[in-house]
Amino acid sequence: MSKSLRFLASELPEQRASECLFHIIPVPYEASVSYGGGTAGGPNAIIEASEQLEVWTGQKDPSVCGIYTAEAVNCKGEPKTILERIGQAVESSLSSRPKGEVVPIILGGEHSITPGILSVLKKHFGTFGIVHFDAHADLRYSYHDSIYSHACPMRRACEMDLKLFQLGVRSLSPEEVTYRKVMNIGHLDARALFDLGERWSGDPQKGFLPDDFPENIFISFDVDALDPSIIPSTGTPEPGGLTWYQTLNLLEAACKNRKVIGADFVELAPKEGVNAPDFATARLIYEFMGIIAP
Repeated sequence: MSKSLRFLASELPEQRASECLFHIIPVPYEASVSYGGGTAGGPNAIIEASEQLEVWTGQKDPSVCGIYTAEAVNCKGEPKTILERIGQAVESSLSSRPKGEVVPIILGGEHSITPGILSVLKKHFGTFGIVHFDAHADLRYSYHDSIYSHACPMRRACEMDLKLFQLGVRSLSPEEVTYRKVMNIGHLDARALFDLGERWSGDPQKGFLPDDFPENIFISFDVDALDPSIIPSTGTPEPGGLTWYQTLNLLEAACKNRKVIGADFVELAPKEGVNAPDFATARLIYEFMGIIAP
């Protein structure tokens, strides 16, 4: 990705990392997708689409907190090496603003990038919780003989002793159903959310996360959590997904009374001539910034 390509560059001047709360880290990684491909093009497509955003979300202007776009992570090499590079990029982001907070927002690429982020955040923050939006549980021990597969990142997260809560899942293997039960992983699957109703987001005062869920949270958002009518450009578009305002309500409820230490948005697989999913993903990310901006 060219360094001149910046999130919301059409509206914002170039800023230094030390000036910004939000750090966009592009990771154009694709190695283990098992159906439709194209996730390597996701970060560029999101950033290009962000040029069409307005800075006012309808409630606030999160851009005043500063948005810095880092160099894209080099995604050539073995999975373990790439995860280490991702970790280094997150480490650089966290250390770039010694007198202020940083929220790294990593753009995938496939979901297998997440463990590289989590390992560094754990060093900085200790234990924290992961709020995972996805059509799939991603809890397989391995997939196609690889523990680095996009079907496995939440299994790796659990192996780091991180708490997990899943939203929007509607496709699981028997192995994952069993693992969820054994590990007591909290979840509200897509069908359950549909039955609860479009506007439901939990207790108005507390949201839906358990009382013992950590105060610090990381948002891991696979765009296939959304219904394919909104995001068809993804590797495995599962019918019956989350709607737009349902998703924003759930994001807001997840972040309520908690500190967000980072996020990733993954699995956009842009298609030539189909711009709406790219823009929707850029808008989702900016809405997320608005939810957590002070």
